[in-house]
Amino acid sequence: MMGKISNSDYEAELARLQIELVKLQEWVKHTGHRVAVIFEGRDAAGKGGTIKRITEAMNPRICQVVALPAPTEREKSQWYFQRYVAHLPAAGEIVIFDRSWYNRAGVERVMGFCSEEEYKEFMRSCPEFERMLVGSGIQLIKYWFSVSDEEQERRFQMRLTDPTKQWKLSPMDLESRKRWVDYSKAKDDMFSHTDIKQAPWYVVNSDVKKHARINCINHFLSLIPYKEIERPPVVLEERPPQRGYVRPPMADQTFVPEVHLDLK
Repeated sequence: MMGKISNSDYEAELARLQIELVKLQEWVKHTGHRVAVIFEGRDAAGKGGTIKRITEAMNPRICQVVALPAPTEREKSQWYFQRYVAHLPAAGEIVIFDRSWYNRAGVERVMGFCSEEEYKEFMRSCPEFERMLVGSGIQLIKYWFSVSDEEQERRFQMRLTDPTKQWKLSPMDLESRKRWVDYSKAKDDMFSHTDIKQAPWYVVNSDVKKHARINCINHFLSLIPYKEIERPPVVLEERPPQRGYVRPPMADQTFVPEVHLDLK
């Protein structure tokens, strides 16, 4: 494996890419383009970190992240794709699905949360559903984050000792750790049915998180024919003088304690 990118090079490239993402955002808003991006992959593969770097400089009213919880009893009785349809992008929006309708082909399949008939129907109807989305004018982009068994285990072990990440070790994550081969087979079967010309899968090698982020964002930008939208220059005019109003004493307000003074 080639050497890792240095921290300084990574930060510089990420900053450049985030400027391009803002240009993309403005173009999407201006043109009414609709983009849906699916992030899938194994637990601890680095999907969340990449999504965070994509969205942190963008307007959340234009670029939204959808991470749905487990379906309710009512949702379980609906058409399978129904609860996802409600979150699809309108004109001028980018929607990022942090896991998606592919739960059925992955965790539901492996953990036995769906029947064999439901699974087969998903595999049959999913390509049709996605062709309908593309035909309606939505640009659908699908990423699969691929992490090795050894690297996933290393990340799980790190979460054990990091209080800020232990919440990521859910019972489902711990169970999935035991079923590497089952998830591998489920992913291969899913690709064989849903890697379609209208919405292909793009695989991101994510054993090195920084590489995965840079590579994925670069690729994402390359898929959308955006152009920089010229904006009128922003001019900060002189503020008018404030007259005729006397503010109440600051002592009347309740301030947050300044604990930083005790940390010096």
